[in-house]
Amino acid sequence: MNKMRREIPPTLSRREGMRPRSPAEALEPGRAPPRPHGVRQRKESRVVSGFARVVSGILTVLLVVMVTAGALTLLIGHLYNKPGPLTVSQTVVIPKGTSSNKIADDLEAEGVVSSRWAFMVNYLVQSRMHPEEVSLKHGEYLFKPGVSIREVLDILSDGKSVLYKVTIPEGLTSQQIVERLKDEENLTGEVAQIPAEGSLLPETYSIEKGMSRQELLERMQLKQKQVLERAWERRRKDLPLQTPEAAVVMASIIEKETGRADERERIAGVFVNRLAKGMPLQSDPTILYGIYGGGVQWGKPIMQSEKDAKNAHNTYQIKGLPPTPICNPGRPALEAALNPSEHGDLFFVADGSGGHIFSATLKDHNAAVVNWRKTEKEIRARQAAAAEGATPGAAETAKNPVTELPNPPAEDVGAPGASGAKAQPVAAKSNEAAKAEAPFVPATATASTIPLPVKKPKR
Repeated sequence: MNKMRREIPPTLSRREGMRPRSPAEALEPGRAPPRPHGVRQRKESRVVSGFARVVSGILTVLLVVMVTAGALTLLIGHLYNKPGPLTVSQTVVIPKGTSSNKIADDLEAEGVVSSRWAFMVNYLVQSRMHPEEVSLKHGEYLFKPGVSIREVLDILSDGKSVLYKVTIPEGLTSQQIVERLKDEENLTGEVAQIPAEGSLLPETYSIEKGMSRQELLERMQLKQKQVLERAWERRRKDLPLQTPEAAVVMASIIEKETGRADERERIAGVFVNRLAKGMPLQSDPTILYGIYGGGVQWGKPIMQSEKDAKNAHNTYQIKGLPPTPICNPGRPALEAALNPSEHGDLFFVADGSGGHIFSATLKDHNAAVVNWRKTEKEIRARQAAAAEGATPGAAETAKNPVTELPNPPAEDVGAPGASGAKAQPVAAKSNEAAKAEAPFVPATATASTIPLPVKKPKR
């Protein structure tokens, strides 16, 4: 028996060690059988494991890149054909040698594209795919409302510059601008409503043949708003102008007082000084606009009765600024109104050559008025000499025109560019009726208000 027990193989002895601990374990074993004797556990290769991880990582990265590239391609394609933010036609000037980054900045600033980055990405992609077809050329371009980046690139690549220009001079009323546009043969359509005074920016605009007049007016309004916002941000901070709209009112008066670029800031300073002291502005152009509105005839002789007329715009009858602009001022006048020169002048009077003599005191101002009277007489004499022999009675008319100026010296506080002194009626008419009919030509009249052929410099 002992001999038979000794002959049992070792494996059987081990199996005996696997006997179930309970009847339940016998029915459903809960332990794994031991590894057979002599079988080695196979170890995983480090090389194979590392290679598998690298391959798995590369495939993951490629998948992410492919998904991202696909998403970017869809996004770029969407931005490429998506309508842009423009609501009215806009002109953009691209000077020669401008970089693509600067062009993208200008397009975004003018509202042609919503994002400079979207434009640059599409430009770089298209220029790589079609290097012979896509390039950014300098010139002046007109972009229509809703223009897409694809259309912008096509316009810039083809060099589709505009062919027609419309110039609107500074100092016209909105009504006068509309009348001028009606005469422009390259424009079409009717104007629904005359824009608010001062809301249009006088400038040279590029148009395409067939553009509607209403669209051009809307573009002028948009341009004025943009220019005013930038000028307001750069304004002198101590000005007695509380709103951008007040700046436009001031600029419109400056625009009508002088056409000389070297005088705008100084005249603006005179008006600011008078506002600070509570003095009325006493500007002649406000008299005319207060009476005649948008259909005013600038430069007509001002009657004494018109000076005395009480209305919201007559700065002889009111203090402070008028309620609305009296014309549409240009960029230089807006800049001058918001950045006037600092000085102590309170008066100015025409010097006979298109400019003005400025004074800080009434005494100096009255002396300048006397000098202007002498200059005026010399102008009358030249008029009479030129009129001799032209037509019967022409010389006599030149010597004694109905708009002859009164000669007495100034007696009252002078007005800048308008009336510095109370103008007296012509001596031959002493009663009140004659006074009402007499032309009012103030002692501080500017060249624009004197009914003489004094040439003003071109703007």
